[in-house]
This record gives sequence, C-alpha cells and structure tokens, in this order.
Amino acid sequence: MRRRLIVGNWKMHKTASEAAAFVHRLAELAPAVGATGSTERVEVVLAPPFTALHAAAQAAAPSFPFTLAAQNLFWEEHGAFTGEVSAPMLKDLGCQAVILGHSERRQLFGDRDEGINKKIRAALRHGLRPILCVGESLADREAGLTESVVTGQLAKCLDSLSADDLLKLTIAYEPVWAIGTGRAATVAQAAAVHETLRTVLATGWKREAGQQVRILYGGSVTPENAGAFLASPQIDGALIGGACLDPHSFATILALAQALPA
Repeated sequence: MRRRLIVGNWKMHKTASEAAAFVHRLAELAPAVGATGSTERVEVVLAPPFTALHAAAQAAAPSFPFTLAAQNLFWEEHGAFTGEVSAPMLKDLGCQAVILGHSERRQLFGDRDEGINKKIRAALRHGLRPILCVGESLADREAGLTESVVTGQLAKCLDSLSADDLLKLTIAYEPVWAIGTGRAATVAQAAAVHETLRTVLATGWKREAGQQVRILYGGSVTPENAGAFLASPQIDGALIGGACLDPHSFATILALAQALPA
C-alpha cells in the first residue's frame, strides 16, 4: 500500500519567525495526523524557503511529526556558486526531501531536464528524497501533447537512474496551467496522467517502480477539491501551494487525507 503524502510548498513566503509560528499552530490544529497509529496513513512534508528551514525544524513537536523538505538544490557539493545551496547543507539543517523541477523553477529560472537529473543524483547521493515535478502548459494540453510532454520530462529527468533509485523518489504531476490560477485539473484528467506516468515507470524500469512510487497531484488544490483528488486510487497525495500557507486550510486538507480509507 502506498502511503498518502501531503506536501506543503511555501514558495517564497514566511520569515523564520513566521515559519515557527505556523508550525506551532498547525500542530495544534492537526494533532491527529501525527498521532500514534495514524502515521502509516499520511505523511506530511513542509517545504519552507531556505531561510526558514532551521526555524521550522526547531519548532517541530513530537505530537505532530513532519518531514522537512527544501524547494531546490544545486548539484555540486561546494564551490564558487554564489547564491546556491548544496545537498550536504540541506541535510545538515535536517532536510529529508527536496522538491526539484517545479514549474516555477523551469519557467522563471531556466531549470532544464538535464540539470534536474543532476540535482536528483546529488540528492540521492546525500540521502535526500527527491520530489520530481512534471507538467504540461495550457498550449501543450490544447494541442494534445500532455502525454508526450510529461513522459519526455520524466525520461530525461530520470535518465540512467536505477530502479532502486526510483523507489526513493516521489513524482508530482503539476499541470502548469493549473498552478496558482484557481483552475485545477479535473480528477479524471489528473488520474489519466498519473496512470500514464505509472505505466512509464513500470515499463521503463521495473514493475515495482510502477507499483510503489508515489505520484502526487499539484495545481490549485484547495480544501474544497482536495477530497476528490485524494479519493482517486491513482492519486497518492498532493503538492499544495497557496492553500498550505494558512494553517487552518492546510489542516483541513490533512484531515481529509486522514479520514479516507487506507
């Protein structure tokens, strides 16, 4: 059984002090998610900006365990790379996962599949679990290119990785046209892409990869639509942007995930 995974991507929001306050409040609002006996069902990941990672980690409470993730990394371990952050630096801060290939990184900062592949390899070398984002633009979808775009991104980003490597990854399908627009994909649209991605994993690597790798949906997920997405057997969780910035909203989504049957 694939454990449900809810990832809160804070993007460029929250100072260190705001992050600590958020974590404390979330622990008050959603204590049952981290309670004994329930952690097998829902894993919670918080991805603050780099400057708030330490504060978020320090604010963690035993009653509400979560996995700390970064929003990006550079593939080199150290060197003259002004403004970049390495996998060892993130590990030392307590990160266990890292989001890679987010559409905003691709669109605004020029991240390409080949570079994302290097970042995935760096994350794996240092024991960080990559959360790889793939997704098509509105023009791609309207041209009927969704499948070729997302499978092409997947193939290039995972090039030369082993099946064992893949079992340490999570995939997030985030249609670019649905991110921050309020226009979510339908459950049927998302599930169809998830099924395609799972088939690629199973045939391109091995059956276990197709069966065990978790595939999330991301794109205008809200408390109002999260339940429908999470109820789909093809969708293993959600990568949440705007709705994760308010502790009440995020706690509501976590409660919906927790209430679903295993």
